[in-house]
Parts: sequence; C-alpha cells; structure tokens
Amino acid sequence: MKTLNELSNELKKNNIRLTHQRLKVLEYLSNSKNHPTVEQIYNALKKEVPSLSKTTIYNTLKYLAELSLIQVLAIDENEAHFDAATETHGHFKCSTCDKIYDFDIDMDSCETEELDNFEINEKLVYFKGICPRCLSK
Repeated sequence: MKTLNELSNELKKNNIRLTHQRLKVLEYLSNSKNHPTVEQIYNALKKEVPSLSKTTIYNTLKYLAELSLIQVLAIDENEAHFDAATETHGHFKCSTCDKIYDFDIDMDSCETEELDNFEINEKLVYFKGICPRCLSK
C-alpha cells in the first residue's frame, strides 16, 4: 500500500506533476485490489475530496493510462475497470459475484505464428467463469 507522499515522489522522479485530485485517484487505485469503476472511485473519494467530479476522474484515468501508470480493463461489457498493477498479469471475472481476480501468466507463451508480421503493442488476457467461492455455495 503506497502513501500519497510515496506516489508523489515516484511521479516527481519521472518529471510527472499531478494535481491533488489526480494523486488521490492514483492513491485510491494503488491501494485498491478490487479493480474499481469510475462510479466506485467517485463514491469512495467524494467525501474526502468534495471538489472531485466524475469528469475529473475520467480525465485523470485517461491521463494515468496514457502514462502507463494504470491499466484499463474492458472485461465488463457495461463499464471499464481500472488497475494500478501494471506488471504483466491476467484477469478473471466471476460471472456470479462480479469480482475480478488477478493471476500470473507467461505472455511470451501466448505467441502465434499468424501474428509474425504484426507489431504487437499490448497483450491482454481475460477469463470469465465462476470463482471457487461461488462454486462452493
């Protein structure tokens, strides 16, 4: 779990200056393991940062994604989820409880000969099904 100061210092080292609102969004994402949506981020931060709007959150998330500080997950048909863990990993979404789980995966083993002449800029792996907790109910 990273503090606001730690995040701010990391960004300053890379010559990235963020507003207080943007830092609070990044801090929330860094400390959240539930892959929140814009609505969840807004509801979690609106009391602490009353001047925060959903538009600011959308713009902040777009900016953080452009800087590769977060991942945008399009695993859900209705809305995007966000993940501050930028190291290579896959995601599993339970269709019963809607929880999204991270899992390790060797992306290099996902190569196919059909893409030899393509430039690959991003590799994403999503699985959907039912988690063990829901299966046991």
